[in-house]
Amino acid sequence: MAATATVSIRASTTVGSPDARISLGPMSLPVPIGVSVWPRPDAANDVDEVLRLATAAQHTGVRSVWFGQKFDLDALTLAAVVGLAVPEIGVGTSVVPINPRHPLVVASQAQTAQAASGGRFRLGIGLGAPPLESAAFGIREDKPVRRLREYLIALRQAIEDGTVDVQGERVYARPPIPTTVHGGGDIPLLVAAMGPLALRATGEAGDGVLPFLAGPRTLESHIVPTLQRVRPANPVRPLQVVAGVVAVVTDRADEVRETAAQALGFYEQFDSYRAVLDREGVAHAVDVALIGDEEYVARGLRAYVDAGATELLIHQTDLAGEDDQLRTWKLLAELTA
Repeated sequence: MAATATVSIRASTTVGSPDARISLGPMSLPVPIGVSVWPRPDAANDVDEVLRLATAAQHTGVRSVWFGQKFDLDALTLAAVVGLAVPEIGVGTSVVPINPRHPLVVASQAQTAQAASGGRFRLGIGLGAPPLESAAFGIREDKPVRRLREYLIALRQAIEDGTVDVQGERVYARPPIPTTVHGGGDIPLLVAAMGPLALRATGEAGDGVLPFLAGPRTLESHIVPTLQRVRPANPVRPLQVVAGVVAVVTDRADEVRETAAQALGFYEQFDSYRAVLDREGVAHAVDVALIGDEEYVARGLRAYVDAGATELLIHQTDLAGEDDQLRTWKLLAELTA
């Protein structure tokens, strides 16, 4: 259980509200908190920049750093490099799209990252964005949930059994030699699942979820109960619900909110994100972002924990610049100190 940090919370739920503060007493968040890390656009060397940011996060007291997969830096390689170079901090991917990558390749990379980090790695995968994958790779998966289920089975066998025998409809994996990496086992398998079918596959074959832009209402009424209904009687690991939240501690809430609205509007074109925003009862992705002072952000994060999150992953803390990013990280560290 985390130690207690005293936080005074605003009574209003409106970002930047001038309403008087009320004291809700001592407050801490009894769950780990990590941050997503990505190099700044003006970095001379992207890997050096990621190492600098990860080191700063570790010195601040942040528990883990996570890396997304785009079309440039390789997230699994970053996890291995940071896990080896930066002591103690956890590393993870959030997330690696599965369609362009065979599970045997991902299992090999994941085990390498686990060995490099000394057991501090978690693998986050996702179904990806069909329009982007179609444009980039010329592929489109017409049975994504079936592929996800078979993919998770292949990953678990490769990592935990050292051999794989999956002859599925969407995934074929039968390596003729062992898949074991010594020091690379015991990897939690997390999925960026939010729809009912993907959640069911994840609950049955994975260890947890990495939902993004799914607010507390959606977490409590949809994601957590769906997973709990389908979990096996004796799961390999306890359920992990790593809630992805956009949060920035800043005194320029209105300005940063405008920047966030532009950055997050990208996600509104995708059905999976539109569905969770509708469940939450909000019109835009920025409406679930936590942008304001320490008290406002702390209260918003508490709502996710109360809704069932076992961990928090804070995204886009750099929206207001490096000073406010550090201020945000310091709050996160204090809440879990």
